[in-house]
Amino acid sequence: MALMGISEFERFFRTAASLDVDKDDLRRYEDFVNRKVHDLLLIGQAKARANGRDIIEPHDLPVTKGLQETIHDFRGMDETGQLQPILEQLVALPTLDLTYTEETEAKLPQIAGGLSLALARTFKVLDPKLENPQTKHWERAFRTFDLLL
Repeated sequence: MALMGISEFERFFRTAASLDVDKDDLRRYEDFVNRKVHDLLLIGQAKARANGRDIIEPHDLPVTKGLQETIHDFRGMDETGQLQPILEQLVALPTLDLTYTEETEAKLPQIAGGLSLALARTFKVLDPKLENPQTKHWERAFRTFDLLL
């Protein structure tokens, strides 16, 4: 992640949940986003196949009500659009058996933004007084998301 991206995401985590993150945290964050996007695409692939299609459409992705709300909240936080281009570069598009539409691909940065906001909020749910997430906090948050997504 470029230095500009690092400072933007540090600011994002401060704004979203009063968290101080560093470069190590941002590496963990990048891994998290790409794993969860991959998980969503895998389920989308299964849904597309179940419906007899060979391409993943946006409605194939299992975007829950809660995730949809955090995507909406993320859009409000990123009114200047500074994080959108960073997320576009950050999200690694995995190779799957099926391809996905351009519309699906275009939605992934917004989904990553929603996941980012949900992650920041999850830290505070797990520990309301947390200011500087440590490895154990990241692991707890990851386990929580792995249970749900």
